[in-house]
Amino acid sequence: MTDLQKDVLIGLIFASGIFGFISGEYIVSTVLFASAAIFSNIRLNHKMQSDEQTN
Repeated sequence: MTDLQKDVLIGLIFASGIFGFISGEYIVSTVLFASAAIFSNIRLNHKMQSDEQTN
């Protein structure tokens, strides 16, 4: 998966969370927000670790 595809996937999960929140599905939107945050954090940590290894 390319970086663009990962960014789009995280963005879609986040947008789905916003839509779920607006429609009143608070539990679903909470899960979607949490998963977007976790995936984003994993991606950033992995990128930072790979950058440290190349230096």
